Amino acid sequence: MNTITHSSCPLCKGSRIAKRFTCKDHFATNEEFEVHECRDCGFVFTQGIPDEKEIGRYYESQTYISHSNTRKGLLNKVYHCVRAIMLRKKVNLIERLTLLKNGSILDYGAGTGYFARAMEKAGWDVTAIEKSPHARELAQKEFGFRMFPEEHLKQIEDKELDVVTLWHVMEHIQELDTFWDELYRILDDTGIAVIAVPNCKSYDARHYKENWAAYDVPRHLWHFTPGTIMRWGEKHNFILEREYTMPFDGFYISMLSERYKGSGVPGMRGFRTALKGWFAQWTRRDASSSIIYVFRKRR
Repeated sequence: MNTITHSSCPLCKGSRIAKRFTCKDHFATNEEFEVHECRDCGFVFTQGIPDEKEIGRYYESQTYISHSNTRKGLLNKVYHCVRAIMLRKKVNLIERLTLLKNGSILDYGAGTGYFARAMEKAGWDVTAIEKSPHARELAQKEFGFRMFPEEHLKQIEDKELDVVTLWHVMEHIQELDTFWDELYRILDDTGIAVIAVPNCKSYDARHYKENWAAYDVPRHLWHFTPGTIMRWGEKHNFILEREYTMPFDGFYISMLSERYKGSGVPGMRGFRTALKGWFAQWTRRDASSSIIYVFRKRR
């Protein structure tokens, strides 16, 4: 297998990187991957990742929820219930941040198209990009909604968009520096990037350590904290303007983490851990399992 191993930090280019722990791919292969951390800037990343040609097989499963829409099992039912609630909240958030009712938006990594479709129904001019052909096919079948492959990003004009959203996508992108540059290029000078990612500094991440489901190796290449994602933005001429917690994510991730640990009652134990994390984030935002970050271009 062709793999990518970093000899220096992908963020700050420092050489003081060290192994944090080893995580198992509980989802697809049971293979193990090392998670490393930069001692200079604190950025955490998966080491020895499959390259772009190899990584596709790690997504090949009917149970990969964002690409399949499966409702089998309690956790997937919980996922769908939470998604229905969050779709309306996300639409409201975009309209509140932009003060627009019919702007132009790109949803990058659109999965099976639920959020993109919600924005279209709200009156927005929507472009959706999704890497997975299967997910694009499902979106077409479910909504009659056309989504584009990754190559379409290059066809978007400079400063064409009011908003770009990435809902749990940034952690999957192999060429981060290139993508941040493209993000800057396609956004209008007054536009915003709305980026949601897991937070490896959260209460549940600290609790579960290598069993934290949101490490999701090797599909998750990068593991952000509020501090490191802010540095990624600054590196590419963005300013971090706002942060919002995603309180529901902790419940799903904690239940899944308990399953990975082999707990006999993952739902109950996971709910208890997530509830503690939910209370913790009221006094410390970086305790949240996932965080939404709003970036604007530096002018």
